[in-house]
Amino acid sequence: MFDLGTFLISSVVGLILGGIAGFILRVVIVEKGFQTARNKAQGIVDDAVAQADKLKKEKLLEAKQEIYTLNSETDKVIREKKSAIAEIENKLNQRDDLLERRSSNLDKRELNLDRKEEAIDEKKAALEEKNTRLESIIQQQNTKLLEIANMSEEQAKSIIMDRVETQMNEEIGKYLRDAEETAREEAAKTAKNIIANAIQKYAQDVTTETTVSVVNLPSDEMKGRIIGREGRNIRTIEAMTGVDLIIDDTPEAVVLSGFDPIRREIAKKTIETLIQDGRIHPARIEEIVEKTRVEVDQFIRDQGDKAVFETGVGRVHPDIVKLLGRLHFRTSYGQNALRHSIETAFLAGKLAVEVGENEVLAKRAGLLHDIGKAVDHEVEGSHVDIGITLATRYRENPAVVDAISSHHGDTEAKTVIGVLVAAADALSAARPGARSESLENYIKRLTQLEEISNAVKGVEQSFAIQAGREVRVIVKPNEVDDARTFAVAREIRTAIEEKMSYPGTIKITVIRETRAQEVAK
Repeated sequence: MFDLGTFLISSVVGLILGGIAGFILRVVIVEKGFQTARNKAQGIVDDAVAQADKLKKEKLLEAKQEIYTLNSETDKVIREKKSAIAEIENKLNQRDDLLERRSSNLDKRELNLDRKEEAIDEKKAALEEKNTRLESIIQQQNTKLLEIANMSEEQAKSIIMDRVETQMNEEIGKYLRDAEETAREEAAKTAKNIIANAIQKYAQDVTTETTVSVVNLPSDEMKGRIIGREGRNIRTIEAMTGVDLIIDDTPEAVVLSGFDPIRREIAKKTIETLIQDGRIHPARIEEIVEKTRVEVDQFIRDQGDKAVFETGVGRVHPDIVKLLGRLHFRTSYGQNALRHSIETAFLAGKLAVEVGENEVLAKRAGLLHDIGKAVDHEVEGSHVDIGITLATRYRENPAVVDAISSHHGDTEAKTVIGVLVAAADALSAARPGARSESLENYIKRLTQLEEISNAVKGVEQSFAIQAGREVRVIVKPNEVDDARTFAVAREIRTAIEEKMSYPGTIKITVIRETRAQEVAK
């Protein structure tokens, strides 16, 4: 028979054992889950640590790179600063050297002046001593003349004074010649040094230009197209530009003839544009001429602005700038007037530095000294008078006006700037290759120089040399003494300045020579 109590106990024990087994199984499963979670968490932590290490290394590298970049930039700035400081120190050293040289030169000049003053004092003392002796001799001669010739005192004084005056004039003339020669040598030496320094500091290419405009054609057939039917094209071009077109037998070329260089330039560019365009008829010609005028006008302004910027003379009135640009189309003996003005400005500036004057003002005066040439074919008067009017109208510095009025010697310079501009103008015009002139004018100038020199009294023969930049004059020794040679040189110089027009300067050298010959038999 089934035992219910035993069954119940067995069931309870089975349930308890099943519960314990289930609990143990659950504990094992949960512990395993915990272990898996711990492993995952540890893996996440390890990954995070690895990522952190990697990020740390990357940031460290970036920081090192940034530090390296900053160090490089800092080194570069330091090097630039050091270079700038070294350059400033170099300039200061150069300036110190220049000041030392100037101080040395001033000391030498002061020493020379002291020596000259001592020499003058010695000569003055010698003259006073001679005067004392002469007075004593005069007194003795007075007594003798009165005793021997029985002359009156007034007559004796007249004879003695005439004799003394002759002797003193000879001595004074000799002293003046020596002093003048010494002063001339010192002045020439100083001027040569100053001019040489200025020329060395400025170098400019030599270019010469011609006043004839020639347009090259692709073929001779183009001449007929330029002339047009019954000459209508050529008449339109001449009427619109004011330039004469010369179409002759010259192969593949058209010559433009006109007094105004700007009109010639407009005509030249117009023809070149028409040739490229291919459409050549009166309406097209008028259109191209107007367009070319605007382009040339802008080109003139650009050239003026470029000249002002290149010389660094400061602000200039726009009208003056345009006039400067017009000088680009003017020439003097083949030398471009604008380049000549720029060159004169630089040379005047360098000379001003050498003598301690305002460099910028000297440059400005040099740049504007020939401004009148921009409109001298449109306005009545010489380019000097026109330049004075323009500079006064636009309120230029009085030193600039003085330089314009005196750079050709028409008036005497009132300022040092005026003298420097005249010298710079002569240097720019006279340097080899700067200007050219025709053979006919060259021969005419040489002949005129010799004729002017030969016309002076006492001149035996003269020779124009150095391309007309020097005249050697031989005088008759029996008519001209040594003292008179200086007067002959000045007389020839005055005659040349009054009767001739020439670029640069002309040197006059007077030679007096006495030859004694005998024949031994």
